[in-house]
Amino acid sequence: MSKKTLASLSASELTGKRAFVRVDFNVPVEKGAITDDTRIRAALPTIQDLTSKGAKVILASHFGRPKGVSDDLRLTPVAKRLSELLGQDVIKCDDCIGDEVAAKVAAMENGQVLLLENVRFYKEEEKNDPEFAQKLAANADLYVNDAFGTAHRAHASTEGVTKYLSPSVAGYLIEKELQYLENAIANPQRPLVAIIGGSKVSSKIGVIETLLEKCDKLIIGGGMIFTFYKARGLSVGSSLVEDDKIELARSLEAKAKEKGVTFLLPTDVVVADKFAPDANSQTVSIENIPDGWMGLDIGPDSIKVFQEALADCKSVIWNGPMGVFEFDKFAAGTEAVAHTLADIGKNGAITIIGGGDSVAAVEKVGLADQMSHISTGGGASLELLEGKVLPGIAALNEA
Repeated sequence: MSKKTLASLSASELTGKRAFVRVDFNVPVEKGAITDDTRIRAALPTIQDLTSKGAKVILASHFGRPKGVSDDLRLTPVAKRLSELLGQDVIKCDDCIGDEVAAKVAAMENGQVLLLENVRFYKEEEKNDPEFAQKLAANADLYVNDAFGTAHRAHASTEGVTKYLSPSVAGYLIEKELQYLENAIANPQRPLVAIIGGSKVSSKIGVIETLLEKCDKLIIGGGMIFTFYKARGLSVGSSLVEDDKIELARSLEAKAKEKGVTFLLPTDVVVADKFAPDANSQTVSIENIPDGWMGLDIGPDSIKVFQEALADCKSVIWNGPMGVFEFDKFAAGTEAVAHTLADIGKNGAITIIGGGDSVAAVEKVGLADQMSHISTGGGASLELLEGKVLPGIAALNEA
């Protein structure tokens, strides 16, 4: 790990110090109640380490995409849940800068936790406005970034504040994310298999190109398969196709052949007569997709082929579902992959779920705790796997 981490700071360096901690508490809420507190729990090791060492912990997060101040996007439910998880009252601010914050921070005792209001209530946050960043940093002595989900964004609370606070270090969650995701690419146990799904080739081009340089096998699923089929000259009915990416799909398949990477597309698909949970469906081989029908999942033969390809692997990176898993009728492919990864994990394979819908899928089937690592950042994990520099991490102090 090239960046300085919270783990490297001793109690004597933290006692009485005001730590500005960027977390990712952008959790799903329905009718004022949090429906999934995974992201809050993911930040607990960092918060608890700081409080146990006597720091005053000032937490900052975004929540949703507000246009100015919005009462339904306040972090009040988060403060309540965090208080329960920590077993102590979390002080809640109604702002993230200004006099109220200064007064509440000044009254804090060592080991107390304060949660600032949604930083995105200010448009200056996403613009990485230096003046706003300075105001955020004004009540703190050091900075800890533990919000991996926003590390690919250069915002005031993720990158700007590092110019005003020292040291600026990575929290335990970011440290873990980097260890798993960077190691998976730089130093994998082989064979390394990448499973890439999702609806569009265009959103995964970078990661497919990078992984073709690193992996031994590449499995493609989801809606993007139809662009590859069309590139092979097959008829795909009314399935989703990116016509402007057909040439690219052809070149990616050719590149895999040239690199000696086993390139696997589904052999059969479950097609539907409309995009709906109650659509009529049938399973057909990829050569026999009927006109007017659309592919919404991989078929049973493909599942078997993919399971055989995964049987001997030592490392797997999975990003993107195999089909429209939100509809139970078209979830079999995605769920089978999740179960297969849980099985090979029991035999010592490293299984990394790279954010986004794949995380929702393993959680839906109750297998999240059987994966080696579940990334908390969809976009951030994709960009890291692509080898891009993440501004929120680049800004931290070197180790």
